Order: sequence, then C-alpha cells, then structure tokens
Amino acid sequence: MSDMHRHPTRRRVYARRASVFGGFVALLGTIVMSGPTAQASPPAPPSAATARTQLASLTVKAEGTTDGYSRDKFPHWITQSGSCDTREEVLKRDGKNVQTDSSCKATSGSWYSEYDGATWTAASDVDIDHMVPLAEAWKSGANNWTTAQRQAFANDLTHSQLIAVTDNVNQSKSDKDPGEWLPPRTAYHCMYARMWVSVKYTYKLSLDSAEKSALSGILNGC
Repeated sequence: MSDMHRHPTRRRVYARRASVFGGFVALLGTIVMSGPTAQASPPAPPSAATARTQLASLTVKAEGTTDGYSRDKFPHWITQSGSCDTREEVLKRDGKNVQTDSSCKATSGSWYSEYDGATWTAASDVDIDHMVPLAEAWKSGANNWTTAQRQAFANDLTHSQLIAVTDNVNQSKSDKDPGEWLPPRTAYHCMYARMWVSVKYTYKLSLDSAEKSALSGILNGC
C-alpha cells in the first residue's frame, strides 16, 4: 500500500468503479485499453534463477504484528531533486511523455499499469506502490530499523521497490504479501515475484511459510 493517504477523496471514486476487463476498467478518469503505450520501468530485479537462490537464503518465520506500526515511521515522499519528491520522480520515470509544472507536478502523460494492463492519462489515477508494503516490512523486521533506514526503504529508487500502478489495484493489494495477493495480470507474476524477493533479500527481511511457498511456485514456473 503506497500513497492512498495522498488522495483521501478518491475513496468516493472507487465506489463508482466497476470491474469488467482484466479485473479493472475505470468509469471515471481517462483509461485506454489499447495496449501498453507506456511501460513502467523500476530498476530490473535479478533473474528468476537468482531470485530462487535469494529466496532460499531468506529467513522463514511467523510474521510479526503491527504493534507500534505507523506509516509516519516510514517518512515519504521525500524530496529527491529540486522540487521533485519521490512520487513525482516515479511518475516521470514510469510514464510516457510526462510533462510537469514548475513544482514538478505531472500535468500530462500516460502511465501503463503492469498490474492490470490499464493505461491512464491522469496522474491522479496512479498510485506509487511499495512492492513490499510498509506494514509488511514492519512485520518482517523493519520494526527494528532506525527511522533513517525506514525512510530509505520507503523512498528507494535504486531497487525494484517502487512502481506506478492503477490506484484501486494498489488499494486491492493493501499490505498483502504474495501468499495473499498477486496482480490480476498473470503475465506479470514472474516479474512481481522477482521484484518482491529482490527487495526482501536486499533489506534482509524475513518471510512467512505461505509467502515463501507462493513465491517458490511462481519462480519455479518462470
């Protein structure tokens, strides 16, 4: 779950959306179903073979609790360059023909959501998803990190931790791990598993047995 709190009024919009193709088609905003005219491009994770090796090395244990958790303990979105914060940098990176104003807000462009295959032309219809959600990270070891470490995790542009996706698909994911949720677009499952494992491996986060089983099943089929 990434920036749902950035747009509190959108909850009213979600109620007016219906799912009729690939899980999601918007009744509000602008959506183009003609194909991937813009490609989300977070840093590429290691190969499936490497991901399988990394997965085998991760600590497996029962998931922790959210006791003490707060999104405020993972400061985001921070300024990355000039007037651009992390969200705005990802929108520019993952979009196509993105134009911004003097404060770095995206004013036009298109964004292809790898999770559901939808293309959007309004930045307000796009969320920046944390591949490994903040609450999931907290339950997997980030509760022991410093605030500075959690800030780095929440704003990581170097690894495959941030990706621009359809906002209500991101809402559907919430804080779930791959044992509980996968993108509706099955063609992205291999990449999703590689990205998830890469982030958990990089940050030395644990996983639970159901999570590992789901990831193993996906990666073994890649």
